[in-house]
Amino acid sequence: MTPPPYDGDRAAAELRVLQVTPTYSPEGGGVTTCATEVTRRLRERGVGVEVLTVDPTGELPAQETLDGAPVRRVRSWPSGADYRFAPALAGHVRASNCDVVHVQCYQTLVAPFAMFAAARARIPYVLTFHGGGHSTGWRNAIRGQQLEIMRPLLARAARLIATADWEVEHYSTLLRLPVERFAVIPNGGDLPAVPASVPSERGTLIVSMGRLERYKGHHRVLAALPGVIDELPDARLWIAGDGPYEPELEALARTLGVSERVDIRALPDRELYATRLAGASLATLFSDFETHPIAALEAITLGVPTLVADNSGLAELANKGLARAVSLSDGQAAHAAAIVEMIRNPPPRVEVVLPSWDDCVDSLLDLYGAVSARRSAPTPSPSAFARNDA
Repeated sequence: MTPPPYDGDRAAAELRVLQVTPTYSPEGGGVTTCATEVTRRLRERGVGVEVLTVDPTGELPAQETLDGAPVRRVRSWPSGADYRFAPALAGHVRASNCDVVHVQCYQTLVAPFAMFAAARARIPYVLTFHGGGHSTGWRNAIRGQQLEIMRPLLARAARLIATADWEVEHYSTLLRLPVERFAVIPNGGDLPAVPASVPSERGTLIVSMGRLERYKGHHRVLAALPGVIDELPDARLWIAGDGPYEPELEALARTLGVSERVDIRALPDRELYATRLAGASLATLFSDFETHPIAALEAITLGVPTLVADNSGLAELANKGLARAVSLSDGQAAHAAAIVEMIRNPPPRVEVVLPSWDDCVDSLLDLYGAVSARRSAPTPSPSAFARNDA
């Protein structure tokens, strides 16, 4: 289901692409990572790319330039939740006069506003699902109804982008759309180069990766830590992320009496993050749901043994032999045993060539070229849509 290459009469520099995303820097998370990596590489290739995102805090700049790309933020509500209701978004989509609108993520209200506006303006649009989990149970429970409500807009998309093979059958069935409407374009798994000799970590370092949300499952690894320490007295846990669930994780570590063994912090510097991750004895991702888990792919790329939950895109990694999987229903004793076993008997390292962000952008450029149409509207001014040479 690789998108067909487009004919070469339109160079990348002629394309104008609007990336619409519910999160962007300085917010973290997988959607932000994808949007950032794609935008930066499109810009480097001469594509006229702009980012349109939302600000639930009202404190971020309405306009700025990040990695050479113009970023516009509109206010969203409510400030304490991630619904991202942003009525002003639609006007900016209609005014962009771009060739393609790329909507990142369907779970918030950003996606329907962006798709509706693009449809009204007759701008071709594509959507990448990024169908991750959520810490609120009812939000997970209504995903099917949410997709059903958005089905007319999703059916009008020029193409729907899955980041893993299993998503195609999943969303094709849910939306009653033919598989030909989907393209599989995996996220990148590349990280900055790490030193040839990685500094040794003190003791046995276990890493639990991902944003600090309950559904990411950090509490499961933390709950297993006392059992791991019984077998590996020098074991320590690095919870590598930030987010709203941090106070609960700190409280759990105190209750378990392992606070001095737990380091909860993100490393925004990608080189520092990669270097420390490469020195770990084990990487874990015990999430409720992951579509195409970038964090796990990064650990696998670095040769770190990786233990994941047996679900969603994580199970796909295990099925391909890239990771081992455990059932989340097994409980903390079984999880501790699985962690200890994998540290003591790590699988042989296999050199894996994973998709890179450059590969991702290559496929996206083919897709954009295939679905975009030169529009008869006049060339926009830099204030309407910032071109690469503006």
